[in-house]
Amino acid sequence: MKRILRDERGMALAVAIFALVIVGALVAGAFFAGTQEQRVGENQRRVFASFGVAEAGAQERVMSWRPDSMNKRPTYPADSVVIPNTATPNGTGSYGGSSYKLGSNLFLIDVTGRDRASAAGVIAGGGGARQRLGMITRIAPIDFGIHASLTTQGSTSLSGNAEVNGADQNPTGWTSCDVPGPPQPGIRDQGGNVTESGNGTVFGNPPVVNDPSINNNTFTTFGGATYAQLAARANITLSGGTYKTNPAFNGALCDHSNLLNWGDGLNALSACAEYFPIIHIAGSATLNGDQGQGVLLVDGDLNVQGSYQFFGIVVIQGDLKTSGGGSTDAHFWGGVMAKNADLSVQNLSGKATLNYSSCSILAALQATSPISMMRSRGWVQLY
Repeated sequence: MKRILRDERGMALAVAIFALVIVGALVAGAFFAGTQEQRVGENQRRVFASFGVAEAGAQERVMSWRPDSMNKRPTYPADSVVIPNTATPNGTGSYGGSSYKLGSNLFLIDVTGRDRASAAGVIAGGGGARQRLGMITRIAPIDFGIHASLTTQGSTSLSGNAEVNGADQNPTGWTSCDVPGPPQPGIRDQGGNVTESGNGTVFGNPPVVNDPSINNNTFTTFGGATYAQLAARANITLSGGTYKTNPAFNGALCDHSNLLNWGDGLNALSACAEYFPIIHIAGSATLNGDQGQGVLLVDGDLNVQGSYQFFGIVVIQGDLKTSGGGSTDAHFWGGVMAKNADLSVQNLSGKATLNYSSCSILAALQATSPISMMRSRGWVQLY
């Protein structure tokens, strides 16, 4: 017994050392697992932060969209627009990327968002994260409710060779238009009288339609925007007066800074052919030469003389008066809405002609409308 006990001397030390090793391994394992879990959590936080930055960047691009400079750009891969690197207002990171036009109405916004560490340039040192997001958007056109060549509350008087034509027609020289659609009414009114004298004529299907639902709101509230909102978005704002508008150029480029440059609807190859501004005239105006296109908003009366031609949408809060048409085919190509606030007679005389044109209306809407995200699966995560 004594010999056996003597052979077991030092056993407690070995057990203690073994226990220390086991405990140390458990502590090291727990520390390693905790560290990894912390890193995973931190990485997830940074990933979600960068994703939020990318999402905010894409939404900001939608909210700050400039239809006049973006909607009519060439289709990818012929063109793309760089989104400059921009810091978020709350300092959570930064974003940048590109915008691409995929079709006549579709756009892809490609945004890469970086969290604060990545934005500071330390991602190579083990910090920071970034996420790339693609958002499909489409042009969201305003529904003006144009269902006739001329929409008005009051009566209309045609004399001389004046003509209001509801047949869908493509403007002369416009080659990108679709096949014309079905004919629309020539005049859509609240029930006022339409008088014709001389060779004044109204064409359409039917020539005149009475719509009792027409009221003041028809000319101020549209699907997607109000008259005041459109006026606030105007590229060109003028006071009342007499104007002669023509395309203007800065070298080979269309000069958008010229307030009397309302685009070029007569020359398809012109640098201003794709310029469709929103024009707001704060008062009554007289147009006496030569042309314009886009969306024209007039707070008062509009008097059109001579050979003036306008392509697109016209909304008048007062009366429309035209006289003469010179050698032109029409004063207006598109749709005209004249509120006729005092319910006086809309005077159309001389060779004045109003032609309904869905192509002109669509071109004006495509060039001036904002964009919105697709309702179904509007975004995708890119890598």
